[in-house]
Amino acid sequence: MRKIMVIGTGKSGKTALVDAINGEKRPPRKTQDMIFGKYTIDVPGAYLENPWMYKHLISAAQNNAGHILILVDQSNPVDKYSHGFAKVFRYPVTGVITKCDLHPENEETCRKQLKYIGVEEPYFRVSVKTGEGIEELKEYVLKDIIERSKKHEIHNGR
Repeated sequence: MRKIMVIGTGKSGKTALVDAINGEKRPPRKTQDMIFGKYTIDVPGAYLENPWMYKHLISAAQNNAGHILILVDQSNPVDKYSHGFAKVFRYPVTGVITKCDLHPENEETCRKQLKYIGVEEPYFRVSVKTGEGIEELKEYVLKDIIERSKKHEIHNGR
């Protein structure tokens, strides 16, 4: 089964969200390399923050991912994504507003950022700290991957 690729800037909550999706509890840490988990691919913020690394990010997505999560941190909505960035992926892209328990006044800014980079609604608001939105996001994304995996098997005669 293809994996969920999680993309976001440094300290946007990628690794905490990845741990929640994979059902793991680990201490906070900085991700240095792409980490392939049970259901996920955790992409270091450096891949997004350095445009020369985009080709590695896109290649990994095309070869391993079945769904892309693009994160925007509500506590610190920095603008690091290129206009239309989400359109380069051939698999579904879902927008995730992380740390939704902090700075609610930034929610509209986050929504505008997701739209600017080419992510269509629905957007999921999540907080790993409070648990808000995590199960809904997991259910939505895993259901999509499983359904498309079944269609692929039928299409390929398996």
